[in-house]
Amino acid sequence: MPSEFVVPLALVKDQFRLEPLGAQHNDADYEAWTSSVEHIRATPGWETESWPDDRSSEDNLRDLQRHAGDFERRVGFTYTVLDPTTDDVVGCVYIYPDKSEQHDAQVYSWVRASRSDLDVQLWRAVSDWLAGEWPFESVAYAARPETA
Repeated sequence: MPSEFVVPLALVKDQFRLEPLGAQHNDADYEAWTSSVEHIRATPGWETESWPDDRSSEDNLRDLQRHAGDFERRVGFTYTVLDPTTDDVVGCVYIYPDKSEQHDAQVYSWVRASRSDLDVQLWRAVSDWLAGEWPFESVAYAARPETA
């Protein structure tokens, strides 16, 4: 990430709001993904990933702290997706260097099963945000069906 780039701290839409993921989100984050494991595994991009898994809330907290540290060090950027009305965690967006080095960034996102209607909207909004406000030339982010 270029040192002069100011990393966005939010993306605000009518349907959701993104903010950097941190330890303060642990309980709501844990509840969101553990209630939606099969849905997340079926989400484009997650089919072959090892997460979600059977980690404890304490292990989840350590993972959130790791993501927050990555954000602070500017080596990866994880955002929680919040309902703008209730502040409930409804998903997550991960922006990390592409391990294959074929793209500038690899992006994953998920929404909880009870808010599956947001998946395509989130994908579109994040794709536009990355193209318009981030310094990436090429991003790997699994497409969503346009009919959704």
